[in-house]
Amino acid sequence: MDFVVAPADRTLVSGLAATVAALGDAPAYSDKVGISGEGWRTCSWTELYADVLAAAAGLIRLGVNPGDRVAIMASNRTEHVIADLGAVHAGAVPMSIYSTFSTRQVNFIAGHAEPIVVVLEGAVELAAWANTLEQNSSIQTVILLDPEAIPAGSGYLGWPQLIAAGHTFRAVKPEKCQARIDAVKADDPVTILYTSGSTGDPKGVVISHANMWFASVGPGEAEISAGIDSVSYLPYAHISERLLGMYLPQTTGGHVHQVANTNDVDAALREVRPLMFFGVPRIWENLAARVSSEIATHDPKRRAVIAEAMADGLAWVEAKQFGETMTPALQAAYDVADRTALRELRGNVGLDRVLWAGVGGAPMPIHITRFMAGLGIAVYDIYGMTETTASISSSGSGDFRLGSVGRPPEGNQVRVADDGELLVKGPAVSTGYFRQADATAELFDEEGWLHTGDIGRIDADGFVFVTDRKKELIITSLGKNIAPSNVESLLTQHPLISQALVFGDNRPYLVALLTLNPAVGADPPTVIEAVAQANSHLSRPEQVRRYAVLPDEWSPESGALTATLKLRRRHLYERYAEEIARLYSDELPAK
Repeated sequence: MDFVVAPADRTLVSGLAATVAALGDAPAYSDKVGISGEGWRTCSWTELYADVLAAAAGLIRLGVNPGDRVAIMASNRTEHVIADLGAVHAGAVPMSIYSTFSTRQVNFIAGHAEPIVVVLEGAVELAAWANTLEQNSSIQTVILLDPEAIPAGSGYLGWPQLIAAGHTFRAVKPEKCQARIDAVKADDPVTILYTSGSTGDPKGVVISHANMWFASVGPGEAEISAGIDSVSYLPYAHISERLLGMYLPQTTGGHVHQVANTNDVDAALREVRPLMFFGVPRIWENLAARVSSEIATHDPKRRAVIAEAMADGLAWVEAKQFGETMTPALQAAYDVADRTALRELRGNVGLDRVLWAGVGGAPMPIHITRFMAGLGIAVYDIYGMTETTASISSSGSGDFRLGSVGRPPEGNQVRVADDGELLVKGPAVSTGYFRQADATAELFDEEGWLHTGDIGRIDADGFVFVTDRKKELIITSLGKNIAPSNVESLLTQHPLISQALVFGDNRPYLVALLTLNPAVGADPPTVIEAVAQANSHLSRPEQVRRYAVLPDEWSPESGALTATLKLRRRHLYERYAEEIARLYSDELPAK
């Protein structure tokens, strides 16, 4: 289907209206609510739009005014999208809140943003907000998606009641509802996203309709056509999912399959077999581990066939990079490899139909990028942060280099500061933080450049490479600056090591905490071999001198990973302080 271009006023409101007009009967959003096993609950664009307008009218009826905040804490489900869009169409500002936020963080956000209405999924989310609801005076109404979770007393409303009341109010006051829609402008906030950060209170990043529009239909995403199937599983509080799972489909069309729990991503991929899939690095690492485990079950003869096929797959993807040439011989070799092995391997993890595969949220380990390329999948990098609407640079078909996060689209400017930090300007850059002038001032320098906090470089063709986080650089007691992610990436290249955390600040050498892949048989010599293999690619100061193997893998539920599966370094350093201290007992002499 053709790419859908919305009107020139560039708001989410006009973009959605254009998509509904063009694709009204096509499927829009699906989820698993009320579904056990295979199958999905699906709504069309027309059905979605009707409920969005009803939700907007319902919020207006409740007293929500232009600019008011509406907080949402719910899993990835269609009601979450409708509540968000309903707030936008009422002229209000929706805020998806991470369900992993602590009571203190929820209290801070509610006190800082002062939402008028809060939309919660059920009893778990209601409990997370209980303390806040007792203390906060701005919240007038709490809407529950789960009717069984509605407590007794005033101020609580069920989701069906909101939609029903909205339909009635819209029929009675159509001019008032339409006036709110017509008043939405490109410079208005489309959302405020509170980032968790590693220290201090969350910061509310203000994203405008104009920011959203540039990021959604910029050159980096233009190849994603209307009607494409995708899987949405990251929280909508995360800018990448908000862009790819919410804003992009509503401005170009698409069918989004929403997954409430990251543990269900594998099953969803095999069921949907999406044409478009975005994963944070940890998801791609898990997929690579699954394929590797499957390959290991084959006999030596079949493994040799697969190895040759993956070599041809990698060569084929490399030939599709910017500046390279695809030859008839490479294409022919890939066609054979695809028929004999690669298509089956991709199909076993649900990626046999994928046309666009993306990664973001953190640098992808290059060995994982190359492994997926061996399957015939070019994983395109999207690089950004909440403050840039996830859009600083991106890759696409014929415009990528393995290991790079792509090139900035026209309009974005990226340069490298003297200390190696990447700086950015452009239409996707937020104006700053909500009600936090001091933090906003710290975000930009005197020339208006946003400081990303990432260390990187730009090659002669304009491709950006991110090497580490500036604030996460380890400085040893010998004054050596070391990027921990580089060491950790080499450690996890070995199939035995599933996760790695490196430490060494103000110490003479590096140590590591490791978790092991349960699908790979482990014994002490194998772990020694894995660490030695990583060390062989590192300079002496970067090498891991001691390590400890932990009994369980890290997860968001344990607090070790963020909701997007990134290491919570400060938390892990504090949590495993004793283990780290033991690794430095009887310190080895510095060399």
